[in-house]
Amino acid sequence: MVAGNGTPANGKVEATVKVTNKANVLPAKSPTMPSCPLATFDIPYITFYYNQKLLLYKAEGEFGELVGKLKDGLAAALECFYPLAGRLKQDEEGVLMVECEGEGLVGAEVIEAVAEGVAVAELVEADSSEKLLQELVPYTGVMNLEGLHRPLLAVQLTKLKDGIAIGCAFNHAILDGQSTWHFMSSWAELSHGGSSAVSVLPLHDRLLARSTRVPVTLPSSPSAHEKLDPNRSNDRPLVARLFSFPSSLVDQIKNSTNSSPSPDPPASSPPFSTFQSLSAHVWRAVSRARGLPPDALTVFAVFADCRPRVAPPLPPSYFGNLIQAVFTGVPSALLLAHPNHFAASLLQSAIQAHDAAAITKRLEEYEANPKMFYYSDAGVNCVAVGSSPRFKVYDVDFGFGKPERVRSGRNNKFDGMVYLYPGRDGGRSIDVELTLEKEAMERLEKDEEFMPTVVDAAAA
Repeated sequence: MVAGNGTPANGKVEATVKVTNKANVLPAKSPTMPSCPLATFDIPYITFYYNQKLLLYKAEGEFGELVGKLKDGLAAALECFYPLAGRLKQDEEGVLMVECEGEGLVGAEVIEAVAEGVAVAELVEADSSEKLLQELVPYTGVMNLEGLHRPLLAVQLTKLKDGIAIGCAFNHAILDGQSTWHFMSSWAELSHGGSSAVSVLPLHDRLLARSTRVPVTLPSSPSAHEKLDPNRSNDRPLVARLFSFPSSLVDQIKNSTNSSPSPDPPASSPPFSTFQSLSAHVWRAVSRARGLPPDALTVFAVFADCRPRVAPPLPPSYFGNLIQAVFTGVPSALLLAHPNHFAASLLQSAIQAHDAAAITKRLEEYEANPKMFYYSDAGVNCVAVGSSPRFKVYDVDFGFGKPERVRSGRNNKFDGMVYLYPGRDGGRSIDVELTLEKEAMERLEKDEEFMPTVVDAAAA
């Protein structure tokens, strides 16, 4: 809300971000592989949007020098993570790949910008401007299929009053969260200047994940893709909030969930994990906030890392997408009639059942009938979790120390989307970035069962 004089109602002047330069950064050395085929795990994300991440740092020094170090580190990182420097291409059979030589080697787009009147602390505060935060991240509204004509990685480096904002947009058809943070930590490592090689090299052989060639028919353009963005077709506005769960409260939720066993628990059932306990807590709270009819089905989806689940398992260094959505659903009345352990048991059972055989079956079904995916496929009452508190996002140190805050951009956020990050304070603290319809979010913030266990750290 902005007053008549251009000043927001909170009294702060609404700053603007000014772009000062754009350039493409190429790998320090040309890739040894001319192309990289996409695996079946990658293809379903072609009609999603670029994944956006924003890291805010306190930093001293001349901005041009900082940018120079970051660009040098990026060039070195792209030498190892060369698919991010390529461009999407379809061969004569319609099979998608990344072209990494000749005209296909386009590098990463790097945007330099300034917002000198904005301090880092202002962007971390609960009432920081959604519009300003979004101006710090590139490629908002850009679909992954546009990687046929755009770079697969875009970076925006913005000078702040007392620091720097590093906004990144990754083509989701190229990599998942595990690979994203592997790249980010490697880029930071190389930008320090004390290392000439990354600690853990990425594994690029996608044939290890799946060797089947899958021709697909792509929309002629993003605008031709039906149901492009739920934000555009939804008359009800969406609101994003970041809720911080301190370690003590994460432990409280986990202990409470495990202290109420199911009526007939399997003899071999392990204790509920932190993820399962917290996810069940969020799922039930969102279902209450939505005010669902008793017989309405509510679905929980988690994007599970399949690296340790495939046969044979693949290491964390596998670079690409190796995730699948795992779904479980239940009528809302049944979900809310039971304590947290009931929802946690549903999640645990679904996750445990997603073994190598289930993964292969899902791949074979997709290969027999490839399709473009929509957010609406998950259902109107879905809660979906992406990212993971296991990702060490606050260890990404470019030489400025750890980030003051890590956030997601607007892309790929729909009603019920949740991103989990480790809390900045360390320990077992967890940040929950949640998007809901405005009315549901307002009810959630007043929910006495949900709110006493969280602190609203920031708003987007």
